Order: sequence, then structure tokens, then C-alpha cells
Amino acid sequence: MQFLHTMVRVRDLETALDFYCIKLGLAEVNRYENKGGRFTLVFLAAPDDVERAKLDQAPLVELTYNWDPEEYSGGRNFGHLAYRVDDIYVLCQRLMDAGVVINRPPRDGRMAFVRSPDGISIELLQKGEPLPPAEPWTVMANTGSW
Repeated sequence: MQFLHTMVRVRDLETALDFYCIKLGLAEVNRYENKGGRFTLVFLAAPDDVERAKLDQAPLVELTYNWDPEEYSGGRNFGHLAYRVDDIYVLCQRLMDAGVVINRPPRDGRMAFVRSPDGISIELLQKGEPLPPAEPWTVMANTGSW
């Protein structure tokens, strides 16, 4: 058995791509548009997984955009996506500077949570050992749900 991808439905493809690619740092690996079915699939990979994803189409996040407007609920029921990151403080600062709410700040230097524009929780985990506690993270409270 091999993990291939996780599919997440998105309401606005450009907003979702801005979040996942520009702010979070994932890379678009493949895109498929189905005019008859009126949907677009965009496959994204974490930077360290891009070469592998190009070769065997895994591991990926599939953004599914249905062209006809739909309202999605229950994104929280999905659970979350998790990514190991080189420096959790640098990424959280970059996300915050881009207007992303840090729902669970990395107070412990190890774990943080943010949410996509479609309400999908994303867990960020520090690669290796936790970083030493640092400001402003140690005093930041949780915001919203994560």
C-alpha cells in the first residue's frame, strides 16, 4: 500500500492556490480540467516532495474545484493535513505577515495550526527537535478552532 493524495474541495481556486502555494509554500505539480464534468483538479506537493510527486504522483494534495458554485460544510470533520517544516517560527511569521491567522501558535517550538480559506486545518510540525521557546509565540493565545 502507498499513500497517493488527499482531496480537498475548494470554493475559489485562485484563493486556495494563493493560500496553499504562495503563503504555505506548496508547489503545483499537475492540473487537470474536465470541461464536460465542469471541474478542475490541481495537484500540489510539499517542496521536498516535488521530484517524487512528478515521478509517481505521490504524495499530493488534490484541490478539487467545481465550476458551478457549491457551499461546502464540514471541513472541520475532515481532520487536518500535516506538514513537517524546516523552521516553524519562520513559516508562521511568513503566514502571519500574509494575513493568515495562526490558530494554534508554536508556543512549544514544535507544533502550530492554521486553516485554509475553506476551513481545512493544517498542522505544521517542526523538523527534528523542537525549537527553543521564543517571542512572540510563547505569549500568543489560541484563536478560533484548529
